[in-house]
Amino acid sequence: MGEFLRRIRYLLNRRRLDAELQNDMEFHREMAERAGNKNFGNTLRLREQAYEAWGWTWFDRLIQDLRYGIRMLAKSPTYTAIITLTLALGIGANTAIFSLINAVMLRSLPVRDPQQLIVAQWSALHDGKFLSARFGDCSSGPHGATSVTGCTLPYPFFQQIQQQKNLFSSVAAFAGAVTLNVSGNGAATIAQGEIVSGNFFETMGLRPALGRLLDAEDDKPGAPAAAVLTYAYWQRAFGSSPSVVGRTLRLNNVAVTIVGVAEPDFTRLTPGKAIDVWVPINQGAALQQQWVTTTDSNLWWLVVVARLQPGVSRQQAQSQLNTLFLNASVNEANPVWTAKDSPHLVLLPAQQGLTGIRDLYGKPLKLLMAAVVLVLFIACANVTGLTLARSAAREREMAVRLAIGAGRRRVIRQLLTESLLLSFLGAALGAGLAWVGATALAAVFSSSNSWRPLQIDLHLDLRVLFFTLGTALFTGVAFGLAPAFRGSRANVTAQLKGNTTSAASGRGRGRRISLGNGLVLLQVAISTVVIAGAGLLLRTIDKLHSIDPGFNTHNLILFDIDPQLAGYKDEQLPILYSKIQTRIAALPGVAEVSYSSVAMLSGGVATGAMNLEGHADKSPFPMQILFVGPNFFTTMKIPLLEGRLLTEADGKGPNRAVVNRAFVQKFLSGRSPIGLHLGQGDSKPDTEIVGVVGDTRYGNLRSGNDPIAFFPMGPSRANFEVRTVLPPATLMAAVRSTVGSIDANVPVTHLRTQMDSIEMLLFSELLLARLFGLFGALSLLLACIGLYGLLSYEVECRTREIGIRTALGAQRSRIWSMVVQQGLVLVLIGTLAGGGAAFGVTRLLTSLLYDVRPTDPLTFGLTGGLLLLIGVLACSVPARRASRVDPIAALRCE
Repeated sequence: MGEFLRRIRYLLNRRRLDAELQNDMEFHREMAERAGNKNFGNTLRLREQAYEAWGWTWFDRLIQDLRYGIRMLAKSPTYTAIITLTLALGIGANTAIFSLINAVMLRSLPVRDPQQLIVAQWSALHDGKFLSARFGDCSSGPHGATSVTGCTLPYPFFQQIQQQKNLFSSVAAFAGAVTLNVSGNGAATIAQGEIVSGNFFETMGLRPALGRLLDAEDDKPGAPAAAVLTYAYWQRAFGSSPSVVGRTLRLNNVAVTIVGVAEPDFTRLTPGKAIDVWVPINQGAALQQQWVTTTDSNLWWLVVVARLQPGVSRQQAQSQLNTLFLNASVNEANPVWTAKDSPHLVLLPAQQGLTGIRDLYGKPLKLLMAAVVLVLFIACANVTGLTLARSAAREREMAVRLAIGAGRRRVIRQLLTESLLLSFLGAALGAGLAWVGATALAAVFSSSNSWRPLQIDLHLDLRVLFFTLGTALFTGVAFGLAPAFRGSRANVTAQLKGNTTSAASGRGRGRRISLGNGLVLLQVAISTVVIAGAGLLLRTIDKLHSIDPGFNTHNLILFDIDPQLAGYKDEQLPILYSKIQTRIAALPGVAEVSYSSVAMLSGGVATGAMNLEGHADKSPFPMQILFVGPNFFTTMKIPLLEGRLLTEADGKGPNRAVVNRAFVQKFLSGRSPIGLHLGQGDSKPDTEIVGVVGDTRYGNLRSGNDPIAFFPMGPSRANFEVRTVLPPATLMAAVRSTVGSIDANVPVTHLRTQMDSIEMLLFSELLLARLFGLFGALSLLLACIGLYGLLSYEVECRTREIGIRTALGAQRSRIWSMVVQQGLVLVLIGTLAGGGAAFGVTRLLTSLLYDVRPTDPLTFGLTGGLLLLIGVLACSVPARRASRVDPIAALRCE
């Protein structure tokens, strides 16, 4: 670096001397050529090459090119502004989506030496005989699949891994996030907690920002309850107060001492998982997390991460650990698998194994990235067309440069320098647009999850910086090459004679499709692909919104409460729920109030194995179940078809249930179920069916009308449904205040309307449809600008021809239709080519479509019609200008 700066200083000091030396060389070259001394000329050229290599003349020339390029762009402010804005939109959109992909898919774990951290993941051909608590940390095969995977392990096996000191320098484990009711810091709130082993922070290589972190002593039985806060939660909930260390909070009604705050950079380990508080494993049972056990080998709930000992390879550790895993899972007294299930353990880099939200948002982000890349291609084609038109106006300038001795390489370099200047100006503006767009998209992603908040860490890093610079460099070269080569081939003779119109108009003659026409075709074709994809997604949203869910989704408020986290006992819950139901029902504007174990159309579904009295198949069958409170069916507007509804007395007397019509049709072939009995699993049927209600969609809109059994609500967390006669938004604050007035230690969570819940359920489809629509509109706008620019340039070049046609009697309508026809032919060819490409590309959207084929003829027909309509509008202005050409003025100009 020092040598580089020294040479620059030397060059700046030698500028005058270098200029004199160049003039001296030019003089000697001229004298040698006059004297016919070829050897002297060759020697001089060698001296020039040596001088250039030693003196870094390229740097001087680069500075000259930049200065000249800046002057030329400053002389055309309108052209510069249009090109810069166009490139800013293209580069900014790509940078915004890449920033999200980088944060979700690529960013390394915020721990010390993340490449050395590994995670244990198991795989088998079939499900094992164990219970698992999974929190979305890694990819997991669905229940009943032919091949299943997971990364949760039982605590006893975690202890066995810890004992392998010859393989691992440190082994830690974590589980969650878990919902924590936080009191003792103002009004009760909900926080997301993670249960970790005592050496978790030591294994991660982290340092505290305040106080200390958890250690092995905090995880010993009988140790005082301790907790560590994340830096963001410390700022948000405690105002960055340093006195937070040593303070006592109540988490799920358990007194816990805050011992420290983690460093700011450690926001998560699993991508997307938002954590507020860390607590040691020994506090899990006290925090009412029944799945936290240190003795049961059949409950798999811990994710195990470790660091290898120096000199131990991942394959070596995996081989030895796999032997322990087989012994624990196959050869124990109560094996969870058989040898035929082929269970095995794999050690993966934590960056690869901890997928988090990558599985959920990976495909939508990749599709969006493909869409914005297409938009960038359109922007490049558009800018290339505009630059070609401008280069035609600069042909005389290029001809003069060539005539006085500039080489083709010199002209190409100058024009490419101007293109790169424009590209980097666009990238600078696009970076600001990208930050705003990426931040907004991250906020949308984070609020899309109705159950647990998501955390997407957006900040500038080298990967995003290099992507932006690389995109700017690619864009500058992509749209600058064609104009640069065209400028270097300027017709010197024609230009210096002054016959500019002939030179310009003669360019490209003899070719059926010129470069400008080809660029417009490319823009229209790509626009067709993007708009067709947006159309399919919009039709899917329309189809999903038109589905009848079986109940009235309007004027319905939903919210959750979990009183057990605040210390309520099972026998106290019915009294509390009844009080809340009565108080909310008394609010002005409220019609009905009820509650259930799961909210309808919220993404959650409860299932169970049931058996039916009199059913031909005696073995239990899986079905959906829902526990409901009094007035649930009247609040939700679910019609009664036969028998009666559940009442408050049904929850206290003999077991009663209500089923839906799909249950009757599937299991009873339409026969009346009234009086028959249901049983759970293999137990004797003891729950009487007392009524039949209409079919409803339970988990999501795509699931269809599945069999559902409704049972009276038991002692558990509840989701309340409030039917209003006023707009729901006007009553939300009153509902929250009413619950808080009954017990301030029971916070209201997920307060929303039923329509908001459905929108969250359709997040991926809505996001893709809106962004595809936005990018489609942007691509269509750029294509229109490209078509307009091409036709305007063609009209300018053909002014003499149009003047002659008009002088010979051509009508204005004929001139207008001639220009419009030229543009529409390009639009039609581009639409057909893009439609063919879209037939293949839109198949990537199949998993996101509902009741719409990827080759839906209506969508493709509307796309083609829209493009033709916009094409007519884009062609009209140049055509109108052409039809008004004055033949006398045109011929006089020639």
